[in-house]
Amino acid sequence: MSARRADAIIVGAGIVGAACAVALARDGLRVLVIDAGGAALGTTAAGMGHVVVMDDSPEQLALTRYSQSLWRAQDDAVRAASELDWCGTVWVAEDEAQLEALPAKQQLYRDHGLETEVLDETTLIEAEPHLRRGLPGGLLVPSDAVIYQPAATIALLALARTMGAEVLQRMPVEEIVPCGVRCGADTLRADVIVNAAGAAAASLTPQLPVIPRKGHLVITERYPGFCRHQVAELGYLASAHVMTSESVAFNVQPRSTGQVMVGSSRELVGWDASMNRRVLGRMIARACEFMPALADLVAVRTWTGFRPATPDKLPLIGRWPDVPGLWIAAGHEGLGITTSLGTATLLADLVASREPAIDAAPFAPDRAVTAGVH
Repeated sequence: MSARRADAIIVGAGIVGAACAVALARDGLRVLVIDAGGAALGTTAAGMGHVVVMDDSPEQLALTRYSQSLWRAQDDAVRAASELDWCGTVWVAEDEAQLEALPAKQQLYRDHGLETEVLDETTLIEAEPHLRRGLPGGLLVPSDAVIYQPAATIALLALARTMGAEVLQRMPVEEIVPCGVRCGADTLRADVIVNAAGAAAASLTPQLPVIPRKGHLVITERYPGFCRHQVAELGYLASAHVMTSESVAFNVQPRSTGQVMVGSSRELVGWDASMNRRVLGRMIARACEFMPALADLVAVRTWTGFRPATPDKLPLIGRWPDVPGLWIAAGHEGLGITTSLGTATLLADLVASREPAIDAAPFAPDRAVTAGVH
């Protein structure tokens, strides 16, 4: 396939762009993926790799639940390469008020076909022995997973290639134009252009209400079995999904290597990628409040990255009416790994004028959102 004869050009070779490449190529489109850097870098590489159902809003719950089901049905080779581990999530209650809210959360999950288990103080420690004693309980969601997202992205791109897709790396897109992208002196044309550029999506489509939200992460040396599930505080949603200038929350993940990943923090500081040691210290201290033994582990790497945040905490999926041929798959903040397959399938359905499995209207890129987010 000649790069100049593509049916669809996807800008961004992160996990969302890779998933879109598979979905569109599966529909028979000749797909070209372009990235300014390399595959699985940028937003994708900097994040935590969870495939988790979240219930911050009915729309978020619908998309995360749908996308998680697509991960379960994914190609065997992709799942194996992705190190997909259905370890489950333990949501930890910090106090009695949070504990009393668990039955309602459990019922909501049950209504969406997800089995959960309410844990008391004893069974919580049995599930995660390194949690501090005295925590009143939690909620176990066995259907959640942890994934190594760079490998998942590369596997999805490899799958897309088997369907005829091409991937061009280290090719910056300077401008998206009607039914095309301008790369230096060349303009590549296609009927469908997908902006899947992650945190940089608004640099190519400036009207998008997407802003970078910085986060810090830490990964330790290998301590197999230290952490059995993804573990997060029930207050995580309040911290993660309220657009404050700075917040931290307890969230740890076991990795297939035996390492432990520790998060998370959020800052609205523009594109300042520097390490904020004060925020990093707060994040680690918060994690140690829940899991004191973390203080004895050796960290091998700390880094920052940028989440593509939107004012209403929902991604932008669908046609962008201001530019002929342009479609958007961006603005996922911290749920791009989870929702990549759901996003791609919704987008492909809309491109093909099919009825999506879930309502796509809440994710329309031109929906009314809070003004002035930039």
